[in-house]
Amino acid sequence: MRWLALYLRSRRVPAALAVAAACLAVTWSLWSVSSDARLVGRELVVLTVLLLVAALTATLDGPDAALEQTAGLRWPPRRVVHLLGAFLAVVVLLGVTLATGARFAPIELVARDAAGLLGLTALGAAAIGTARAWFLPLGWTLPAVMFPRPGQPLGEILTWQAQPSSSTAAGVTAGLLALGGLAAYAAAGPAKRTPAEAAQH
Repeated sequence: MRWLALYLRSRRVPAALAVAAACLAVTWSLWSVSSDARLVGRELVVLTVLLLVAALTATLDGPDAALEQTAGLRWPPRRVVHLLGAFLAVVVLLGVTLATGARFAPIELVARDAAGLLGLTALGAAAIGTARAWFLPLGWTLPAVMFPRPGQPLGEILTWQAQPSSSTAAGVTAGLLALGGLAAYAAAGPAKRTPAEAAQH
């Protein structure tokens, strides 16, 4: 239990969860004030999932890059559990709103986008480092929300984040991204930081 507490603190998990909860509180409040509808619009649901994933991105890397590369600990299972924990955090935080006046639903949409965006972020962390891992999820999701292409298989793949939860193409795309990111991050861990990035930690 002591190891777990130290691990969570070293990964800045409490701070990241607080930021994620604050982001959700802001978007929940905005919808509550600006709309009488109980069901939050799909675009805001997608953007809120993106915000929560971005808040948790910092936890994918630790303060000691050398420790991440050591074989002294079995890192792959720990990385898998870490990503699954981040996924559950996003789904649970948004799931709590189902009991309120502004519901971030359907939960299937939340789970699909959380899985896909976390997978995409994990791929970024393994390839280019945690500091820049959020670039691709942000750059892909904003156009997808603004210009969704429902009814076209290729369009639904390219804008999978903004598609209805019933979209098979979007679900498969999110699943592949989730599995790819999980495998890459579990096997390789976060990419090594540049000297400038290391100096900031």
